[in-house]
Amino acid sequence: MGAQLTTISDRLQIVELPHAAAQTSFADDVRAGLSAPRKHLSAKYFYDDLGSVLFDAITRLPEYYLTRAETEILRESGWEIVRELDAPLEFLELGSGSAVKTRLLVEEALRVQGTLRYDPIDISLDALRASAVALVDAYPSLRIRAYAGDYFTVLAAPELRFETTVLAMLMGSNIGNYEPQSARALLRLVAKALRPGDGLLLGVDLKKDRSTLELAYNDPTGVTAAFNRNMLGRINRELGGHFDLTAFTHEAVYDEERGAVDSFLRADRAHSVAIDALGTSVAFESGERVHTESSYKFDEGGLAELGAASGFRPRKRWCDGKQRFAIQLFERE
Repeated sequence: MGAQLTTISDRLQIVELPHAAAQTSFADDVRAGLSAPRKHLSAKYFYDDLGSVLFDAITRLPEYYLTRAETEILRESGWEIVRELDAPLEFLELGSGSAVKTRLLVEEALRVQGTLRYDPIDISLDALRASAVALVDAYPSLRIRAYAGDYFTVLAAPELRFETTVLAMLMGSNIGNYEPQSARALLRLVAKALRPGDGLLLGVDLKKDRSTLELAYNDPTGVTAAFNRNMLGRINRELGGHFDLTAFTHEAVYDEERGAVDSFLRADRAHSVAIDALGTSVAFESGERVHTESSYKFDEGGLAELGAASGFRPRKRWCDGKQRFAIQLFERE
């Protein structure tokens, strides 16, 4: 089955890309992760309906500065960001979600050039449609061609085409959720889809002291712990798991050598958990950890290295007032 184009209005089209044939299911990934010598679960499964609500709550916590810091940069420097590349611009955003922060740049671009085309990519068709409809309703001079699918599929698809200078965006420190090799592979694919002179805007969390970083991922209110444990709750709901969520403690540890905050669920006692849909039972030793996420942090040198390895050169960088977060503009070589 090929791409499916849906025209909702003269200003809104949605292109739905087929899933990659080799894509594994939640059940497949849970089976593989929990039977591995070092147990792990993929962070992409955090965001079911409950997980999304919990993450939204995390972004409002005083300890989780990332969202506020990035929004601060966009509010104060958005006017400058959209003027750095040759106008007229077209936006390509990976992981648009609700596009709340994107609106700040959309409004600036509309002020500069009057009209704008916006090309968001999101794995969730429903979220993509809701966000796109809201945006075209809010901005009469905005046109949207949205792409439903995973980044790697959409970026390599012939249906992805541009009209003017492109500003690609990957915000929210999302690039930090990829292992370094995968991050480079994704950005190389972005570079391949762009032309020389096009831009890439990356929102990244900066390296800083251990206490600030670990607190951001293990708040005293316990919201992040609930978010992490919800992965086990999802296994219970969708795969007939029998996890006792209170038998696992959330841990977040900063590894300075790798520059990453690693999140785990640690079994507080030795026990076994049946998962009906998998027809199996998983044994946990007391103190055994399940890795659920790594969040990589960057410094200026690391950012330049990432860009150079992917076909980009640094152009300009903006930071929040406390130098905690950065938005880096790269230019396609």
